Amino acid sequence: MNKAILNTEIQEFINNNLESNITSILLKGTSFSSVDTKEIIEQIEAKKKCEYKLSTWFKTKNIYYPNKLNIEQTSSEVTAQYKSKLIQGNSLIDITGGFGVDCFYFSKYFKNIVHCELNGQVSEIVQYNYSQMGVFNIETQNIDGIQFLKENNKPVDWIYADPSRRHDSKGKVFFLNDCLPNIPEHLDTIFKYSKNVLIKTSPLLDLSIGINELKNVKSIHIVAVNNEVKEILWILEKDFLDEISVKTTNILKENLVTFDFLLNDEKNYNSEYSLPLSYLYEPNAAILKAGAFNIITKQLEVFKLHKNSHLYTSHELIDFPGRQFKIEDVLAYNIKTLKKTDLKKANITTRNFPESVQELRKKSGLKDGGEKYLFFTTDKDEKRIIIITSKVI
Repeated sequence: MNKAILNTEIQEFINNNLESNITSILLKGTSFSSVDTKEIIEQIEAKKKCEYKLSTWFKTKNIYYPNKLNIEQTSSEVTAQYKSKLIQGNSLIDITGGFGVDCFYFSKYFKNIVHCELNGQVSEIVQYNYSQMGVFNIETQNIDGIQFLKENNKPVDWIYADPSRRHDSKGKVFFLNDCLPNIPEHLDTIFKYSKNVLIKTSPLLDLSIGINELKNVKSIHIVAVNNEVKEILWILEKDFLDEISVKTTNILKENLVTFDFLLNDEKNYNSEYSLPLSYLYEPNAAILKAGAFNIITKQLEVFKLHKNSHLYTSHELIDFPGRQFKIEDVLAYNIKTLKKTDLKKANITTRNFPESVQELRKKSGLKDGGEKYLFFTTDKDEKRIIIITSKVI
């Protein structure tokens, strides 16, 4: 950590060049003798990535940034805020500290927190930034988190982990055993020091794989932001053997859209099916990731179009956790019939349909956009259909 970067004139240069061409700065160089141009560029690139993802850090003066890759891998403030409200207590140990965004928000609900980070430079940066932000109930430790648990040898209310995928596991099926630290391998050790564990994983992890690898899963949170799944949160409780609850959340600008269910209910319930009625519904990304394909028909009293379509319909408009459409017409799939509708442009979605959006656009000549939404899908009678809809505002 080169503290010369925090000098007033260098900080001004960084702030004045957030929108500048990085290559141009690199070619021209800078006049600062105490800091290398590459170090300044690293600060510019990392701070720029924080403008929307970590606005509190971005707006705080004299924050020191690690490389941009570290910023890309850290939780956003939006998701960190969400997870911090799930747990509380006196003490928490984060065994995979990173840039410390999650700990920052946990510190609002815990009296004492330990942030363990193996990278010495990142640990030093985090310690400095916490003091700059006025956070003094987080102790930073430059140590492997599992090792710290053993050396500290004290029980805590919660242990948090955000394991990172090993580089050599790229392209493989996602397993927690392929991450660092290897949580399944160390779970007995972790439970020795806390009966409550929160684990954050990538959306790439299949829920069934995670359940098989972990012990005593109490609940799973699927967290999406603006309909894009960002992370999966696993709450583990020592000796817990009851039913697993799944909680889906889509964080929007205006509100949170939630849908919760018990995993066994989804497995045991069979959907009711119908041909398209008056309204069509498309579940949000969090629900789709959770696999809540059957239980949603029971809880919300809607019908499914087909076992593999994951589109739903009803006579009356309901408050549905996803996109809602008014059905205007239903056509048997036929491009000639579609062309007779005089539609020039439309938003196209395919669900359980053999042709891609690109192929359908090429065949139909429909341009993208407009107020009409076309769903190419398969109905309960195995017939390919086109559902012409308009979005419910």
